[in-house]
Amino acid sequence: MSDPAASTSSHPPPARPDVDVIWHDLEYGSYAADLPFWRALAARRGSPILELGAGTGRVTLDLARRGHRVVAVDQDPRLLGELQRRAGDLEVETVVADARAFSLETRFALGLVPMQMVQLLGGAAGRAAMFACVARHLTPGGTLAIAISADLERWRADDGGGAPLPDSCERDGTIYFSQPTAVYSEREGHVLERRRETVSPAGLRTVEQDRIRLDHVLAPQLEQEGLACCLTPAGRATIPATPDYASSQVVIFSA
Repeated sequence: MSDPAASTSSHPPPARPDVDVIWHDLEYGSYAADLPFWRALAARRGSPILELGAGTGRVTLDLARRGHRVVAVDQDPRLLGELQRRAGDLEVETVVADARAFSLETRFALGLVPMQMVQLLGGAAGRAAMFACVARHLTPGGTLAIAISADLERWRADDGGGAPLPDSCERDGTIYFSQPTAVYSEREGHVLERRRETVSPAGLRTVEQDRIRLDHVLAPQLEQEGLACCLTPAGRATIPATPDYASSQVVIFSA
């Protein structure tokens, strides 16, 4: 979350996917357990819809294909460039911005923060800044829905059940593997570790470790933080676990 300046983006289609796009798609793109929930919420609340942490468009494109107008915010222009390319003629706008510091002219009936993105904001201060931004952008009576992790420690590599199987794909002859290897707690968050491996067409192998830290936050705490920004808690929902992904709790607010 480095660039607080928001800008509406016009992205030329890339000639080939960026490696960060490949890893993002490989590690997050196949997740679909939450899509029915976002679809149902969008059907009730309508457009326009704001998505924070949109990445390459897993949720944005799913909703846009169902006739919704979506504004997708992410700090990574490479991911948004791929999202815009995939969107084609769909009613999608991409905005390169920090979720904690953005200003748009549009006001939204629905704001979405899927896939634990709110736990990447650097603690309570970062979440407060995000809440304040979103609150300014919701229409009266608008809805904000935020997904948080519910059971990140449901598997461990040494618990006898083993870690999830690696994800893999092939792009231009290079094979990509991503293997979750550990989940553990630190003082202020959970840490997720993966081993990323590539094998080139010539057989050259590379291995690197990827480490993501998610802030500890529970639904009651999130609800109190939303209230501080004049957003009223309006219920919770659970996204069930899958063989590869932990379950999520969605905390809902009304403006």
